[in-house]
Amino acid sequence: MTPTIPELLKGCAAALSKPMRAEDAGAFADARLQTVATINLLVAQECATAVAVRLWENAALRTVLMQAATAYGSVYGEAAAIDDGELSLSALDDANLRLRHLLIRLHEAVETAADQPMDRKILALYREMAERRALTLPARPAPQDL
Repeated sequence: MTPTIPELLKGCAAALSKPMRAEDAGAFADARLQTVATINLLVAQECATAVAVRLWENAALRTVLMQAATAYGSVYGEAAAIDDGELSLSALDDANLRLRHLLIRLHEAVETAADQPMDRKILALYREMAERRALTLPARPAPQDL
């Protein structure tokens, strides 16, 4: 499961709003707050790029799928009909999921056909998608900085 931004923020809010028991004070409380802070920093990074990344990714997926339609079947050409909806993150993610499922099916067919040029193109797309979605874990502050 990949949690969504709203799910992560709800979890952080729940962790912060839960009263701290006396036996949970100290190191446990510090760890809980550091975890919440780290999640919030990662969510902030995701919010800064999420829409742009998904728009790029969906367009790149459509391009590869439509290029493969001639050799691997018209079902991949149907990727053109999968639109990004009203451009909300949930609509973009829905389109992305449908496009990814098609890409997985295509990749299976490409591997079966031993089509190395298309296989390389798909692998390059996977790498680019991962790079564009990468988040950076913040460095843990030194104890004196807390």
